[in-house]
Amino acid sequence: MEPMITSNRNRLLVEERRRDILAVLETEDRVTVEGLAERYGISTVTVRGDLDALASTGALVRSHGGAVKRTDPRVDYPIEFKQMLHQGEKARIAEAATRLIHPNQIVILDSGTTTAGIAQCLKASKVRPVTVITNALNIAMELTNTNDISVVMLGGMVRPMSYSLVGPQAEQTLRSLRADHLFLGVDGIDPEIGITTPDILEAQLNSLMIEVSKETTAVADSSKLGRRSLSVIGKAGAIHRLITDTSANETHLSALRAMGVEVVTV
Repeated sequence: MEPMITSNRNRLLVEERRRDILAVLETEDRVTVEGLAERYGISTVTVRGDLDALASTGALVRSHGGAVKRTDPRVDYPIEFKQMLHQGEKARIAEAATRLIHPNQIVILDSGTTTAGIAQCLKASKVRPVTVITNALNIAMELTNTNDISVVMLGGMVRPMSYSLVGPQAEQTLRSLRADHLFLGVDGIDPEIGITTPDILEAQLNSLMIEVSKETTAVADSSKLGRRSLSVIGKAGAIHRLITDTSANETHLSALRAMGVEVVTV
């Protein structure tokens, strides 16, 4: 009976440790693999196993080098926080999106961490010349002084959480412009409710971005599918394409395909 007793004891220790990890996240919002390994006196391999197991149940979100507390889609979080989430997936999505951009096009890059990744990929690419319209300060700064990339910055009120500009001034400028392709970052995409974001003014501007663009590609990692945030940008069928990662829920993807949305998984 001793092996069974030992097994039960080990399982209890694992469960206690994982409960404690969640308790730490409640107070600190973020944990690292190295920090947890030191805290519990275990290997980093064991810690990664714990974090992966907890992430699979939805108890936390894995980030580069650790994990963060699961976020509420109705709440707007600082861009620095969002940058830690799903980094590998966002990088693949950004690369796939950049391949859709062609020389002499006018593209809109919405604010967001994945669209910021597109800006980085575009800067490193040989796709020239390109005109980029954006409401994101960080994206404008990324592309400024890049040969043969012209940047049009929308005016408006600054949202410190996302480094984005919104409001009547941004909308007025955008109404006088036209674009070949919009790359839209979203906080939630639900086949029934539509495309959503936590900020009302951001939603209004995003809706106008879709209106002035010939083609719209939403870029969203799989955690965004099925999520519903506060403000509706538009119906899910308003976008032409979704680029997401391979962990995306197939039920949601099938529903989007039925609406005529092209789905690309990377």
